[in-house]
Amino acid sequence: MAQIDTSDKGGKKKKGAQKKMQVHVDFTPMVDMNMLLITFFMLCTTMIKSQTLQIVLPTNEDVKKEQQSQAKQSEAVTLILDTEYNGDKPATDAETGKTIHNIYYYEGIADTTFSSPKYLQKEQFVGNMNHEPQGIRKILRSKNEQVMAEYVKLKEQWKNKEITKEEFDKQAKANAADSLKTRPVVVIKPGPNTTYEGLINAIDEMNINQISRYSIELPTHTDTVLLRHFEQANNETIIRPTVRNRAAHMTATAPAAGESTPNP
Repeated sequence: MAQIDTSDKGGKKKKGAQKKMQVHVDFTPMVDMNMLLITFFMLCTTMIKSQTLQIVLPTNEDVKKEQQSQAKQSEAVTLILDTEYNGDKPATDAETGKTIHNIYYYEGIADTTFSSPKYLQKEQFVGNMNHEPQGIRKILRSKNEQVMAEYVKLKEQWKNKEITKEEFDKQAKANAADSLKTRPVVVIKPGPNTTYEGLINAIDEMNINQISRYSIELPTHTDTVLLRHFEQANNETIIRPTVRNRAAHMTATAPAAGESTPNP
């Protein structure tokens, strides 16, 4: 609290001189109040959460060890991811402004004899149009029809408040892992020019289509053979020098400021 001392300490004063007042302020209560407020805000404020992306991959704990690397040919789908580039930057669609990601996929075992016209097919991440799946989503959903049909029923029950959110999550998880249903096994293979966004889009499609069995691997020599043949058959350029490595090399070999480029 503040105190004002007006006491006369003696001594002669001039006539008409004003009395000097000494003000003393005790800040102890204010410090106590500040400490209480700091404690209150520390207990009631939510701290900044980590902005890193957590990828939850499917578990193999309910699959026998000898079955983890095996899948029926009719259930297997392999996705080879690629991103288009304009120079050193990812190409974007003129209408949507989104990065153009291509998916080259094949079902079952890779056909290196090219006897089937569908030895390798091309799709993109399109999503839904008029509430109907398009692009790679349509392909994946058709391979997981039984699971998705049950998932739609569960979603309607939750929307109609027939089951709780906890019950919906539990039953949806059990439905996605139901071994009695025909379910695909998807192998995702990011190419050297695939951006992080392309890989995340592929994982999103797994979650949207309730596909619980998938893995992420590197492309093999067989995949390269398929892409080479697809290039020749469709007059496209798929396999090219890694854009990011080329850009780094150009930066490293570029002349510094004030230096001249030697003549060839």
